[in-house]
Parts: sequence; C-alpha cells; structure tokens
Amino acid sequence: MRLLAHLILRLVGVVLLCLACAVGWIVWDAKNGIRAETEASAARVARDLSVLYWRQLLWRDGMEKAPLLPLPEWQAVQTLRVISPGICITLTSAVQGAKPLCSQVEGVGASPPAWFAGVYETAFGAHPSVSVPLTVRQLRAGTITAAPDPAAALRQVWGQVRIVTGIAAAMAAGIGLLAALLIGHAVMPARTIARALRRLEAGEFGPRLPAFATAEFRHIGRAVEDLAGRLARTTAERAALTKRLFQVQEEERRALARDLHDEFGQCLTATAALAAAIEAGAEPDRPDLATQARSVSRVTARMMGSLKEALSRLRSQDINELGLEASLAQLVSGWNARSRHLGQPRSVFRLDVAGNLAAVPAQAAVSVYRIAQECLTNAARHGRPRADGRPAEVRLTIEHAGAAEGGLRLTVEDEGGGDPARLDGTTGRGILGIRERIASLGGSLSIARAEHGLRIAAVIPLRGPRLVPAVAAAA
Repeated sequence: MRLLAHLILRLVGVVLLCLACAVGWIVWDAKNGIRAETEASAARVARDLSVLYWRQLLWRDGMEKAPLLPLPEWQAVQTLRVISPGICITLTSAVQGAKPLCSQVEGVGASPPAWFAGVYETAFGAHPSVSVPLTVRQLRAGTITAAPDPAAALRQVWGQVRIVTGIAAAMAAGIGLLAALLIGHAVMPARTIARALRRLEAGEFGPRLPAFATAEFRHIGRAVEDLAGRLARTTAERAALTKRLFQVQEEERRALARDLHDEFGQCLTATAALAAAIEAGAEPDRPDLATQARSVSRVTARMMGSLKEALSRLRSQDINELGLEASLAQLVSGWNARSRHLGQPRSVFRLDVAGNLAAVPAQAAVSVYRIAQECLTNAARHGRPRADGRPAEVRLTIEHAGAAEGGLRLTVEDEGGGDPARLDGTTGRGILGIRERIASLGGSLSIARAEHGLRIAAVIPLRGPRLVPAVAAAA
C-alpha cells in the first residue's frame, strides 16, 4: 500500500474513533440532562403543591385530623407549566392512589430508528425515577414521583445525537480532507526521492535533489546525494579497473598465442617431420613402424588443427591487421566450417553488416569482436536444430549508426529456442564477461525472446564510456 493511502486510512480511523467517542459523550450528557430535568421537575411540582397543601390546611383552621390533599384539581395547567417536556409526575397520598400527570411529548424530537433504541437501551438501560416528599414537615402528606417518558427520552437523545453528530461529522470530514491534502503535500518529496533512487539504479548519477522544506527529507536527500557520489566514484573505478583487466587479458592472450605458436607449433612441425621420416625409412619387414608413424602424423595433424583454432580465438592482432568486418567474417566462416565438419550441422551462421566499421576505435573493435565471439559460442553450444530437421540459423547483425545515434549496435539472434529469463539471470562467466565489457564501454545489453529463439542486443557508444564524465561531474 502506498504511504499516502496508508496515512489517510489511519487518519480516517482516528476520525471515526473520535466521532464515536463524541457520540458516546453526547448520549451520556443527554441522559444526565434528562435526569437533571426530571429532578428539577419533581422539585418544582413539590414546591407548588406544598404551597397548595398548606393553604388548604390553613383554610380548615388546622381542625382536620385526616391527611389532606393539596387540591382535588392539582392536575391543572399551572402544574403542567413547571413540568419539563417528556416528564410524568405521580402524586401518591394516604387517601388517594397514584395519579400520573405527563407533560406534552409529541413535540420532543423525531422518532429514533430501531437500531438506536436497541443500542441505547442495551448500553445505558432505562431512566430512573425521582421521588420527593410533598412537604418535609409532614412526610405522611404525600410523595411526588417524577419519571421520564421512555419514548420521549429516546426522542430527545436521538435529536441531540443527530444534530451534534451531523455538525461533528461535517467538521471531521473537513478536517480530514484538509489533513489529507497537507499529508499529501508533505509526503510528495518521497516520490522525488524514489525517482532519484530509480535513476541511481539505472546508472544515472548526475541529477541532484532539490532542497526540501522538511528537515527529515533534507537529511534523506543529502544521504541519497552522498550515496550517488560514492556510487559514481565506485562505478568509475570499477570501469577503469575492468578496462585495465581486459587490456591485461588481451596482452596475456597475445603472449600465450605467441608461445603456443613458437613452441608448440615448432614441436608439432618437428614431430610431423620425424613421423614422415620414420614412415619413409621403415624397412619392408617392419610394416608396423610405418603404421605407427602414420598414426603419429594423423594425431599431429589434429593437434595442429586444434592449435590453429586456439590461436584464432586467442589472437586479437588480426583485428588491427584485417579490420573488424573482416575479422567477424572470418569468425563466422570458421563456425560454419566447424559445423560442416561435424557432418550434420545444427546451426548455420550468417553475418549482416551495415555502415562503415573501419571507423570503430581499436579498443571498442576488440571488445565487439570478443562479444560477438562469446555470443556465437553460446548459440553454437546451446542451440539445437529446428523442429523440421533443418539447421537453426544464427544471424550476427552489426550496424554502425554513428556516434550521434548511439554508436554501434550488435545483435545475435538464433532459432535454437531457449529461455531469456534463465539466460538473463545466469551467473556464468560468458554472459558476465559480456556485461562487463559492455559496461566498461558505457553501453547497454538486452536479452529477449526472438521468433524461434533468443535475441541478444548490445548498444556500444563510440565516444567512450558514458559513466566516466558523469562520475567526474559528481566528484
């Protein structure tokens, strides 16, 4: 989940919790208000009826020994005026039973829904009644009991909850919206930092982050910039080291090729001459010597062929002598000859050249040759004939598009099947060497699925590695 959505969901949860607490407090306050109104109504009625009681008692000159009622008509408009809406008053005396008197309940709010009534009764229960004596001087005179009407009490509570909750919900929605806008504005630098990290992942170290207003994001931005500078320096050092390693590798290959040619070549030539001399000088009665000499000659010829193939793979000075295009043509011809030598070739190699390859720098030409050599080796090693029995076609396409349009494009496409995901995630030295060579030149490599196999495409700039200038600028 995105950070903004996560924070907004938490904000909504906090708002709903606060709203629920506010509703609970409103209901509790409304219940206390109803209780206070009940007690006040009982006190007011007791005060008025007590005055009536003593007045009647004085009219009778205090001669009546039996308990007296205040007045037979105490349930009058004057009494209703002191009773709060929704409250019922009951007067109980020794000579007369309970006579309830309820105030008007029709105008006390709207009827609440059934679920609210159920929740309210379950959570808070029924409203208690309040009882007070008619007069504290003569407790046997009567008792006044005040109790809220249940339906009126629910209406009153629901009315307060509906009004206050509506206002609170509107305020909470406004506050939540403003808070969401502020949170969104506050976390916007995170997207900028994420894009900067993506650029770092892609190898772009130049762009700097803006100065953020928040101190925490400023610290993160400085850390990202420090990381970019260190990665830039590390990448530059790695590119320089990789170049040097490839140069040393080419020098070692040339030295090894020279030693093989001078030492093993002379030894194999001498062995072939000695075998021919033994075969020519063998006595007629020793035909076994001639046979063994011919076997030595055949083994020597095979070793000479293997030595020539090894020398052709090791030597890179042919690129400087013949040029990149001729060297690639020779490489493709060698693979076709080797494939035909097996009797049933599995692959047929083709070369397509576009543009002038003579303008390719020597260092890039050697790397391009080695990349093409490794790609053709992988295609020949892992390729297989097509389903109809025909040999799979391996096409090596190289295009010189000019430095302004990206430099040199090399594509190797085969029809031997294969999974690009497995090849792209492999840890073999072949693909790793290709990646290192292309990275040292500032190029890019892509491995994808072709129509019947795999396609390996490399783009190599001819103006030198692109990473080194960026590193210098960052440093």
